[in-house]
Amino acid sequence: MRSKRFTDIIVQALRGAEDLDFTSMGVRRAIVLLSIPMVLEMAGEALFAVVDVFFVSRIGVDAVATVGLTESVMTLIYSLAWGMGMGITAVVARRTGEKDAAGASRAALQGVMLAILLGALIAVPGVAFAPDILRLMGASAAVQAEGSAYTAIMFGSNVVILLLFGINAIFRGAGNAIMALWSLWLANIINCILDPILIFGLGPIPAMGVTGAAVATAIGRGCGVLLQFYYLFRVGEKVSLRGAPWRLDLAVMWNIVRVSFWGTVQFVIPSGSWMFLVRIISTFGSSAVAGYTIAVRIIIFSLLPAWGMANAASTLVGQNLGAKQPDRAARSAWLCGHYNMAFMVLVAILFWAFAPQLIGFFTDDAEVARYGVDALRIVCLGYFFYGYGMVLAQAFNGAGDTLTPTWMNVICFWMIEIPLAWFLSRFLGWGPDGVFASIAISESLLALLSGYLFHLGRWKMVKV
Repeated sequence: MRSKRFTDIIVQALRGAEDLDFTSMGVRRAIVLLSIPMVLEMAGEALFAVVDVFFVSRIGVDAVATVGLTESVMTLIYSLAWGMGMGITAVVARRTGEKDAAGASRAALQGVMLAILLGALIAVPGVAFAPDILRLMGASAAVQAEGSAYTAIMFGSNVVILLLFGINAIFRGAGNAIMALWSLWLANIINCILDPILIFGLGPIPAMGVTGAAVATAIGRGCGVLLQFYYLFRVGEKVSLRGAPWRLDLAVMWNIVRVSFWGTVQFVIPSGSWMFLVRIISTFGSSAVAGYTIAVRIIIFSLLPAWGMANAASTLVGQNLGAKQPDRAARSAWLCGHYNMAFMVLVAILFWAFAPQLIGFFTDDAEVARYGVDALRIVCLGYFFYGYGMVLAQAFNGAGDTLTPTWMNVICFWMIEIPLAWFLSRFLGWGPDGVFASIAISESLLALLSGYLFHLGRWKMVKV
């Protein structure tokens, strides 16, 4: 009977649960209903990274280095998208918990407009200075020549990235995570089909090399956004833009910006740290960057599904605070942390055991593979703590307390991770392994600090 009941819940989660009240049902059931589509959604986002690097690795080391160096800077765009999404999710979830459907829809519209405005502001300089971005990141002349078009297209498509993340944040805040899932998987299917065609060519379609990967990703994500808009304007949805006047509501937008600001800074801090780490690794050559890039793509594939559980915690905390149930909000976050930790430990064991096979799937270059295996094994040593840390950080964000995770990130990433990476890799002579070790150490410290501060409970009093 229990297995049948659990199967029914899984089917319900995949079918969509837009009419359910997550503040009144059992906490474990709410976690399952929200986390399953969110985990699959994040797996869809991770698949972009893995598919791209799989096909690009067939071109050569310089092509993989292009992707790695570009993505290290693109993390700033992703940080902006994540931070903006946090604000949108927090406000929409709070209005949803208050049973204010009109207020949730107003917040959704302003979130969409904010994504468009920010994307337009970033696209032009990103395209114009693409070669300079690669040069500043330590790219060789060959990488700059081969990868400038890839970098320009990736930065030029950031409007689509911001919309994809922002609209999915709306769906998550409303508890309708299945919509976010379908849009990302559509984007992935299209990307998987177009990647080999545009990279290697097919019939009259010329081979575009690494540039083709950027074009395929941009088209795939654009189709995902079109599907999102279809849902947003559909009649009968919990949050709908149908008939809404497209004009700025400064009060609502400012509320989103206010909550998003520290969330954005919160993600820009580790992204900036990530750029410095890649810059340090680039001093050891393109093979080190390529090995690290492959390992990071595999790591992202494991972390983004875990982020799905963290996003479920964020939505449950926001909605339960809106329903005046702070203790239930706390219990939801801790339970999500338990489940996520178990998942991450299992992944860490698999990574340690099968690192050579996983890296070997993407490259047959012995030097690149050596760096990749080291990165995968060393970074996954911090997974036990990180499983909790990522959930509790998102729980703060769901409560609207984006400031606490921000200053924690400043301490752990800028005051510890970057200096430690330089000290271990350059001063002690550990090479790239020193950078990998600094990641595991700083992420573990962040998780411990998150657990302590979440236990204090000050996040329960934040107004959104």
